[in-house]
Amino acid sequence: MKALKKMMTPARTIGAIALVGTLALGACGASGAVSSGGGATSVTTAVAAAGTNGDTTAPPTAADALASNSKASYVEDSDWKASDAVDVTLSGSTASSSSDAVSVSDGVLTISKAGVYKLSGSFTGKVVVAAGSEDRVVLILDNATITSSAGAAIEATSGDDLVVSLEGTSTITDGTYTGTEDANAAIYADMDLTITGSGTLNVTSGASDAITSKDDLYVLSGTINATASDDGLRGKDSLTVAGGTVTVNAGGDALKSDQDNDDTKGYVSIVDGTVTLTSGGDGIDAYTDAIVTGGTLSITSGGGASAGKPSTGSAKGIKAQTYIIVDGGVTTIDAGDDAIHSDGALRLSSGMITAASGDDGVHTEVAAVLDGASVTVTQSNEALEGGLITISDGTVDLTSSDDGINASGSITVEAGLAATAESSSDTTTTTTTTQQMGPGGMADGGGSMEDTGEQLTITGGTVTVNANGDGLDSNGSLTISGGTTTVYGPASGANGALDSNGAMSITGGTVIAFATSEMVETPTTTDGQGWVSASATGSAGSTVTITDSSGSVLGTYTSPKAFGNVIYSTSGMTNGSTYTVSVDGTATEATAGQGGMGMGGQPPAGGMGQGGQPPMGGSGQGGQPPADGQAPTAPQN
Repeated sequence: MKALKKMMTPARTIGAIALVGTLALGACGASGAVSSGGGATSVTTAVAAAGTNGDTTAPPTAADALASNSKASYVEDSDWKASDAVDVTLSGSTASSSSDAVSVSDGVLTISKAGVYKLSGSFTGKVVVAAGSEDRVVLILDNATITSSAGAAIEATSGDDLVVSLEGTSTITDGTYTGTEDANAAIYADMDLTITGSGTLNVTSGASDAITSKDDLYVLSGTINATASDDGLRGKDSLTVAGGTVTVNAGGDALKSDQDNDDTKGYVSIVDGTVTLTSGGDGIDAYTDAIVTGGTLSITSGGGASAGKPSTGSAKGIKAQTYIIVDGGVTTIDAGDDAIHSDGALRLSSGMITAASGDDGVHTEVAAVLDGASVTVTQSNEALEGGLITISDGTVDLTSSDDGINASGSITVEAGLAATAESSSDTTTTTTTTQQMGPGGMADGGGSMEDTGEQLTITGGTVTVNANGDGLDSNGSLTISGGTTTVYGPASGANGALDSNGAMSITGGTVIAFATSEMVETPTTTDGQGWVSASATGSAGSTVTITDSSGSVLGTYTSPKAFGNVIYSTSGMTNGSTYTVSVDGTATEATAGQGGMGMGGQPPAGGMGQGGQPPMGGSGQGGQPPADGQAPTAPQN
């Protein structure tokens, strides 16, 4: 078991507990958070007991996650010598060599012993490595062309390690498959596979995968251009790119690791190199973890964000079931589906990430920790979503057509397992989930103001949100205690710059939030740092200046959108004091700690201010419908 006690659930276990997950969610809101009912607790405990799946409420660092995973097996360049190579000259459907370990029959070239073999020339047929179980075989491809008419072009069926070293430019192409072969790739190894060298490999599979290892696939160096009708590069136990230039064009997933019976395997790691991925499916698909610590990674999946979310299948940029961790490198994603998607948790610690998505920019089922990376989402439905969101450092710039940051999801490991089991079950069965009803009679996700326990916490960093829905939205609490947070909320409609179903507090940092006057929420407490909510109207390009009672300027901002309300808080402000919010020279006075709507529609301490009155006939306290019984227009969480 891993040092982190990484709680993983194999796919077959998740499938087996899908019904249990459905029952658990029946006692949850739409967010997936488990209610306090004893039945829900017992059910989700059973889910967790069925397998292990890391502490998804607290994602580890990249170093800790890699240390907890099984170490990838590969062969160092220093472990063998090119000068030891035996020449193998390819010619048509035959070949010649001085080694008794090389034989050719009926278009099949077989290598049966350990050693280093240099293949050059052109061969129409299949190269088979069938060595001893402890043997290491090194194939130097020296301007070699290998074309198979049936199945894999290079097929390693037995041995301990296979090394493919690149010299010059070599081309590998597979043939047709019957569908019964284990070897389902142009280059297939039923053992650990290391790719290295300074040359170029062009590998094409018209019917299956380009390169597959049933164990660990490790790219040390070289240039790989892989084209596949299905998956590009697949390492069942693990897939690591530590250097080189890797370009993949795949009809399925571009990079994939799918070991599902060992919680220390099934991961994809990008350490260095230049990796460019184009996929019909997911750019990176990891059964356990996807970890990026360096290199330059560019992903286009599902036709990109402009294509929109596919009606069937998955076309995510980076997808993993346990952890996604980025701690270095430059990552660019253009995804039809979510750009970054974890069924468990994610951590973005360093490096630069730029993402455009036809759905969510960054999505996790349980916890998202942003503690140093530069994250820019240029297009999304919701830019950042998860049950427990913490931003403590870094630069975060989010653009969305709906909510900018949405704390909505699971808040425990058990609830996360249940939610992903439900999602998996939904692909094959029809389930009925009974949602809890909020105070106003609406189910969560349909306007309920119930606090379901999610958390959105900002303690540091620079956060900028440009949202057409809610700017910062939490189905539970919203806490800001540091950093600089700027929210450009919707220009119209019943959404707010700040929206929480639970407690909202600003105790530190600087916050400036622009929104309409239709749905204004402010902190539910006047403890700590002062804040103002002013009914100040401006248009796109208007300049807003906040001053204190002595005329000292606290901040000056320009809004890219029209607005009808401004919320502001910074160090030194005191609740109860008077501040002035000026828009293009037009001044509005506001008393700190007053105005707006608090938790669940409740006024904050001090009562409702001018900007917080509900509209005539609108919703009342706690999200209750008006007297005429009609459901109010409410923000979507």
